[in-house]
Amino acid sequence: MSLKHFTTVLFSALILFCITSCTSYKNVQYFQDLAADSVRSEVIGNFSPLTIQPGDLLGIHFNSLNPEASAVFNYNLERPNGTSNLDKAEESAVIGYLVDYEGNIHLPQVGKMNLKGLTTIEATKAIEEKVATVLTKPKVNIRIQNFKVSVLGDVKSPGTYNIYNEKLTLLEGLSRAGDLNSTGIRKILLVREIDGKRVYVPIDLTSKNIFKSEYYYLKNNDVIYVQPNRTRIENDGTTFQKVSIAVSLLSIIAILITNS
Repeated sequence: MSLKHFTTVLFSALILFCITSCTSYKNVQYFQDLAADSVRSEVIGNFSPLTIQPGDLLGIHFNSLNPEASAVFNYNLERPNGTSNLDKAEESAVIGYLVDYEGNIHLPQVGKMNLKGLTTIEATKAIEEKVATVLTKPKVNIRIQNFKVSVLGDVKSPGTYNIYNEKLTLLEGLSRAGDLNSTGIRKILLVREIDGKRVYVPIDLTSKNIFKSEYYYLKNNDVIYVQPNRTRIENDGTTFQKVSIAVSLLSIIAILITNS
C-alpha cells in the first residue's frame, strides 16, 4: 500500500472513530473529588425528616383499650373483606386521611386538626393527646401513604416511584430508576414543592459535596431531571444515517486496499 493510500485509510478510520465514539470517561464518573483509595468518615448533619404537607394522604391507625371505639377512627384505613356492603361512593373514598389545602385533617368525634409542617412523630403525639378525650390510653401510628418521587430524562427506567419509608436519598432515587445512562449529564436538576413554593435546584453528581447538601434527602413529590448530553441528542433519530456513513467509509477503505 502506498503512503497516499495509507494516509487515506488512516484518515477514514479516524473519521469513523469520531462518529462512533462514546461519552468521555471523565464525564461519566461520580464524586470525582472523592479519593477512592482511602477511608474517611463524616458526621451526617443534613438529614431532615419528612413533614406533613397539604395533599398528603396519611394512614393513621388507632389502638386503645376500647377496640370498638377505635374502629370509628380506623374506618378510613380499614375496609371489610369484600365490597358487597359498600356503595360506590364508599368504594371510591380515600383510604386514609387526606390533608386539606390548609394542612388540616378531620377526625371523627374530635373534629379538625392542623398537622401542616409536623413530622409524623410530632403528629402522632398531637393526635394521641387530642383523641385521649374519647379513647382510653390511645396509641397512634402514622404513615405518609403517598410519598413518591419522579425521575425523568436520560435514565434507564424513568417514572414515578412510590416510597414505603420516610427516608430516601437522591442516590437511592436515581437507583430506583436504574441509574443514569452513560450519556446523562452528571449535573442534574431537582424540582421541589414545599410550603407553597417551587424550588429548582442544580446538583452536581461529580462532586462529593452532594452528601452534605440539604437536598440530598428527598421529599414527597420531588422531581429529578437528568439532561442528555450532546452525543445522545445528536444520535437520536440518526442511527441509520451514521451506520450508512460507516458502511460507506469501510467500503472505500476496502477498495483502496484492493487497488493498492
